[in-house]
Amino acid sequence: MAAASSSDSDSGRAESSEASSKWLDAHYDPMANIHTFSSCLALADLHGDGEYKLVVGDLGPSGQHPRLKVLKGPTVLTESPLPALPAAAATFLMEQHEPRTPALALASGPCVYVYKNLKPYFKFTLPQLPPNPLEQDLWNQVKEDRIDPLTLKEMLEGIREKAEVPLSVQSLRFLQLELSEMEAFVSQHKSKSIKRQTVITTMTTLKKNLADEDAVSCLVLGTENKELLVLDPEAFTILAKMSLPSVPVFLEVSGQFDVEFRLAAACRNGNIYILRRDSKRPKYCIELSAQPVGLVRVHKVLVVGSNQDTLHGFTHKGKKLWTVQMPAAILTMNLLEQRSRSLQAVMAGLANGEVHIYHDKALLNVIRTPDVVTSLCFGRYGREDNTLIMTTRGGGLIIKILKRTAVFVEARGEAGPPPAQAMKLNVPRKTRLYVDQTLREREAGTAMHRTFQTDLYLLRLRAARAYVQALESSLNPVSVTAREPLKLHAVVQGLGPTFKLTLHLQNTSTARPILGLLVCFLYNEVLYALPRAFFKVPLLVPGLNYPLETFVESLSDKGISDIIKVLVLREGQSAPLLSAHINMPVSEGLEAT
Repeated sequence: MAAASSSDSDSGRAESSEASSKWLDAHYDPMANIHTFSSCLALADLHGDGEYKLVVGDLGPSGQHPRLKVLKGPTVLTESPLPALPAAAATFLMEQHEPRTPALALASGPCVYVYKNLKPYFKFTLPQLPPNPLEQDLWNQVKEDRIDPLTLKEMLEGIREKAEVPLSVQSLRFLQLELSEMEAFVSQHKSKSIKRQTVITTMTTLKKNLADEDAVSCLVLGTENKELLVLDPEAFTILAKMSLPSVPVFLEVSGQFDVEFRLAAACRNGNIYILRRDSKRPKYCIELSAQPVGLVRVHKVLVVGSNQDTLHGFTHKGKKLWTVQMPAAILTMNLLEQRSRSLQAVMAGLANGEVHIYHDKALLNVIRTPDVVTSLCFGRYGREDNTLIMTTRGGGLIIKILKRTAVFVEARGEAGPPPAQAMKLNVPRKTRLYVDQTLREREAGTAMHRTFQTDLYLLRLRAARAYVQALESSLNPVSVTAREPLKLHAVVQGLGPTFKLTLHLQNTSTARPILGLLVCFLYNEVLYALPRAFFKVPLLVPGLNYPLETFVESLSDKGISDIIKVLVLREGQSAPLLSAHINMPVSEGLEAT
């Protein structure tokens, strides 16, 4: 009976949690064999029949080639091999003609493969880069048999370490070979011309001239050569080229190419650069304290995930708005857009097997998965508008559907002002004097500001004059000349009538000693008496502090004190090197009779 009651309670708890969840479990296949990232997932109506399909740029498990997969529901519709690892996948409209079926663009290596109706349509290849002239000269010498392969390897290694222009793929492959394989490689490739080709690191789409959902879009490419390229959607020519200080890895765009647009690029140097239309260089720079692992634009806020397990919100001008600490490392990020409720949020897949959904810094929902999620995609799939597609580290596929009655509510304690901010303060009432002063400042604000500026300029002028006078008359206790680097300070001890005066003199130079200095005291002989008012200073070794002691006797019994001036001079010169004014204390002791 006890076992039966416990099983009934467990099943009831599972049913209640399922009922309280905002998601319906549509499909889970742990053996789907899909290995990809969020940038290589795309949802689109590829055939114009209203049935949205999932495009996957599959990296392929170990030992297998990467492939392009198209899924309809939980099954793979088509599958084709790729020549290199995919970097990004995107769907876009190329033209306004009917039928308006989107094209599929897949970035892989130095090429963008464009498909229409799942058939190859166009292949765009990045323009070649000029090779390193030193590398070109070396291969020309090899072609003429003027140097052997071993010498070629040594010289190429020297170029790779020092040259700013990287080596070509041919030279890099040659440097990886063993000595026995070099001869055959050189004889096979020495007649070929050197080609240096960059690769695509990231890709996204930008509306051409309209902001509509079904408007024509351009492709925006980020390359390993630290450049951003905007391609024409019909001719696939380069419309714009922009340079970056580092290699872009994540891109977010807003606006239209022909009107005005903003482009945010997260780069490998840990910075995010903001570019605008007609700007060849970044306009703003956001410096992060860690490497970015994801970049999502939510309305006008750039949400950045870092490898310090934090989410940051920035404006397009680089001002930080908020920061959220995550419970685990962020592995992937993407945008959740629920158009029926005008909601945009950020999805973050974490290393603890959870997917957190945030609106600004407010936590909306937490999804727990049986395996760590490596890619996320939200949108219309099949004929369901709000479908969440996730792939896991083990190659699994998870499909969830958002309930039509689901409403995301901000979790308490995650965002918003603290409770103390809602407490009403006991602010005193405004007095008549306060109101009169406010009116006077409002009416005479310009005149008051001018008076303040005039007084401020006069204060700066007097301070500058006093400083110049102190430099000219050597009234400062630190020497300002490089030939006599000295520092002086004095200490007075005692209650009186006899005081002990200690001068601390220091040579602040690094290696040169100073010789031939004199110390002179100037004082009122009616009030004070010194046994020696003038004496020589011994050799000053650099860095040491020399205490010079003497006694001062107060002659007045009326409680009067004065200033004693201390001058440090060079033999044969009348102008002091530095000086100090000592305010003598009032004598409190009685002279012994």
